[in-house]
Amino acid sequence: MKALTLIAASEFEFGEAETPRPGAGEVLVKVEACGICGSDLHGMDGRSGRRIPPIIMGHEAAGTITAIGAGVDGWSVGQRVTFDSTEYCGECEKCKSGYINLCVSRKVLGVSCNDFRRHGCFAEYVVLPTRILYGIPEGLAFEKAAFAEPVAIALHAVNLAEGVELGEAFAPVPQIPPPRGTAVVVGAGLIGLLVLQSLKARGWERVVAVDLDDSRLALACKLGAEASFNAKEENLAQKLRTYFGGDGADASFEVVGAAQPLDLAIRSVRKGGQVVLVGNLQPNTPFPLQEVVTRQITLRGSCSCAGEYPEAIRRIQDGSIQVEPLLSKVAPLDEGAQWFHKAVQPGNGLLKIVLKP
Repeated sequence: MKALTLIAASEFEFGEAETPRPGAGEVLVKVEACGICGSDLHGMDGRSGRRIPPIIMGHEAAGTITAIGAGVDGWSVGQRVTFDSTEYCGECEKCKSGYINLCVSRKVLGVSCNDFRRHGCFAEYVVLPTRILYGIPEGLAFEKAAFAEPVAIALHAVNLAEGVELGEAFAPVPQIPPPRGTAVVVGAGLIGLLVLQSLKARGWERVVAVDLDDSRLALACKLGAEASFNAKEENLAQKLRTYFGGDGADASFEVVGAAQPLDLAIRSVRKGGQVVLVGNLQPNTPFPLQEVVTRQITLRGSCSCAGEYPEAIRRIQDGSIQVEPLLSKVAPLDEGAQWFHKAVQPGNGLLKIVLKP
């Protein structure tokens, strides 16, 4: 099969790779579309330590089942699917408790680190265990279905803010508690814009966006933000508190993973509010300890997703979460290297690039 392989820091090779074969409980999927994730961009030059070459990256994908391994029930050749980026065991205590995103044997498609190497989806074919598969409707384009993973990540963050119990997210129609009301989304990149839309789709009344890029802030407003603020504004935390009545928003979502956005996210919520941490660009950041303690603010880390795929697929299909405005480019896989390099250029204006084998 053809594949795009990271062979050295920021160096790719497009060529032949061994076609995988499905084992017991697995299927072979012909990849029809795979998005370039921000974690792929941060990993390709070696900064993250989670894309150690050689590795076929890619985990935001959709395709068609072309072969089935022994013991597989409920799936058939020709079926259209997307899939979780996390390959979890299904047997450990975390998995049985619904924390599949925290599985002790967790592997992530397209990730190579000191603990494991798991080739991903920038290839013509990928083998997957059936437990991570989700069927997609006939009318849903593969390019849109490939957004299921980032949409599920956004919904997971909102679930944490809303107190949805693990396990409830797996229900076809999750039992969602009443919205908390007001929120600040710090970071209007792809995931931030999906968090914004997830909040609005769930009925949060007032949501504002913060970013350094005015064009992304304009898009945030088109996608449902009540207002937007440039992160360069002076005294922004106080402006946000004032905007929400003087004490701050009910919740904030930090979707960058850096010191200044984290500080802003903490300072923009009310006493007793909560901050959901989604971004993880930097491994360590300072934060205003006294602000957290004296205002009794709750910080929650949000890791991947845990059962939000059915809702993600449904919302992409019905348009309550729009992904088409976020799709910057669809390109053939053999052009993947050049699009990776374009995506890391400052001011490129690109949100999501989808590659098609």
